[in-house]
Order: sequence, then C-alpha cells, then structure tokens
Amino acid sequence: MKKLYNKIYKKLIEKEIIMNQTSAKEFSALSKQIGGSHYKDLTYQPSEFINGNRLLFAEGNAIKYICRHSRKGGKEDLEKAKHYIDMIIERDYLDQPKQSWIDGYKKWKK
Repeated sequence: MKKLYNKIYKKLIEKEIIMNQTSAKEFSALSKQIGGSHYKDLTYQPSEFINGNRLLFAEGNAIKYICRHSRKGGKEDLEKAKHYIDMIIERDYLDQPKQSWIDGYKKWKK
C-alpha cells in the first residue's frame, strides 16, 4: 500500500496538484475511512480518481455513487449517480437540440 501512496503522491506533485514536499507517509488520508470500508476495499478509491483528474463536484459524486452502489446504497446510490449525471447534462448540454437514439445511431453509422 505504501508503494501506491508514493506513486500517487509523485503524480500529484508532477501534475502540480499539490505543491508542498510532505512525505508520502504523511499523505495517509486514503488509508483510513470513517463509517465503513465501501471505498477502502476498492482497488482505486473514487477520491484518488476524482482528485487526480481534477473533476468537478457533480462528476465526482456520480463516480462516487457508481463505485459504491454494490457495497453500500444499492439502487438508491445509482439513482443519486443518475441525478448528478442529469445535473451535468443540464449544466453543459442544455442548449443542444435533443436527438432520438435512432437519429444518433444513423449519424454514428455514417
């Protein structure tokens, strides 16, 4: 696990996400979880991916709920993820005309 933290820490410095020279030993927030293990048991915690890719709040929450649904909230977590995805669509694509899946398929097929 320490190797993984060192690797993540180095990437964060390379990408200038973090600036200080804190040792990887001190970068231990990922090694603990309050209230269960539904993130800690994953190969990559959602927060690692979200922060590493500098995602916005809604995108991060959608990923978080998708990752944990089978370990914690079930269908409700998927509904929450869908809610955040709908928020992203409204925020970023509201001005684009709606298109049926058939029209989208025909356009893709060309």
